[in-house]
Amino acid sequence: MTLDDTDRLILNTLQDGFPIVPNPYEEVAGQLGLTESNLIARLKAMKDARIITRFGPFFDAAAMGGAFCLCAMAVPQNQFDSVVASVNACPEVAHNYERTHHLNMWFVLATEAESEIAEVAARIEQETGYPVLLFPKLQEFFVRFRVAA
Repeated sequence: MTLDDTDRLILNTLQDGFPIVPNPYEEVAGQLGLTESNLIARLKAMKDARIITRFGPFFDAAAMGGAFCLCAMAVPQNQFDSVVASVNACPEVAHNYERTHHLNMWFVLATEAESEIAEVAARIEQETGYPVLLFPKLQEFFVRFRVAA
C-alpha cells in the first residue's frame, strides 16, 4: 500500500486529536471532506498494511486515579515463551517486549489503583516463579511525538 495525499491528511490530522463526541469518525470525516465509511475504510486499510499498528485512545491512568509501573524480569531464554504467555494473560499488562539484557522481559502494569501494582506483580511472581522488579515513575515528562506522514 502506498499512502496517497488523503491518507497523509488523515494521519496528520488524527495525530492532533480525536473528538470526544457521539460520532467522532463522522465529525473527522466531515472536517476532511470524506464520508465516515471512507475514513474508516482508509484507517482499516492502513492498519491491515501495518502503516499504523494501533489507532485508539491513550489514557492517563494516573490522572484518573490509577497507576502505571515499568517492570522487568530476568527470564531464562528456554522459558521465555511460557513466562510471556503467563505475564500477558494479566489484563493489567501492556507493552511487553524482549530486550537483549539480563533483564530480558520488560512490560508496563496499568492498574486502577496504586496499591494494585504490588498485588499484580506478586501474582506474576507466584505464577512464573521469577521476581518482578518494579520501576515506578518518579517524575513525569510530557513529550509530544508527532510524525509527519
